[in-house]
Amino acid sequence: MTKIARLKRRVEFLAVAASRRKHVTPGLILQAAPHAGADATRVGFTASKKVGIAVARNRARRRLRAAAERVIDRHGAPGHDFVLIARTATLTRSFADLVGDLEAALRQVGAYRANGGGAP
Repeated sequence: MTKIARLKRRVEFLAVAASRRKHVTPGLILQAAPHAGADATRVGFTASKKVGIAVARNRARRRLRAAAERVIDRHGAPGHDFVLIARTATLTRSFADLVGDLEAALRQVGAYRANGGGAP
């Protein structure tokens, strides 16, 4: 499993949001945008104060990061930027359901790679 490149700057998050490709699931919101350049896949994580206090937001981001490491590395289309936005249910949803939400969202935004990219 390779380490996924991260989106860190606000302008990168805004560029993904401007693409207007998103899908809402019970556990998360996924925004996606193709980016020019290499085949790198980059991911950003965010959680607003609606999710809860700082401890809850950090936990929600950690859960999203773990789901992304499991799914996006294998099934995320190369050359895309993704932003995962935590929802209140991100904290209480089972991890298997959270992974399923992410896979479904990737399919809906057209960035799902069915072959698994060769990773086990």
